[in-house]
Amino acid sequence: MTEEFNVLEHELVPEHHLLPEKEVEKVLKQLDLGKDQLPKMRLSDPCIRALDAICGPVEEGMIVKIVRRSDTSGMSVCYRLVVRG
Repeated sequence: MTEEFNVLEHELVPEHHLLPEKEVEKVLKQLDLGKDQLPKMRLSDPCIRALDAICGPVEEGMIVKIVRRSDTSGMSVCYRLVVRG
């Protein structure tokens, strides 16, 4: 029996978090953007599939917060809109 590989645990993959609905409006207002203006991320993306297995169903229209950490540039946060595909 083989264990399923979790891409989110790989050292080169940044942290991915589903943004709670109560934070979505706050983040969009802070960025002065509409949901449709965010970069997109497909439901078929390996990170989204891993989040789906961990956090429950990930659906189209949800927002993912991605946190990248670097020794040279510190921390960078970005957001992606989950779309079909």
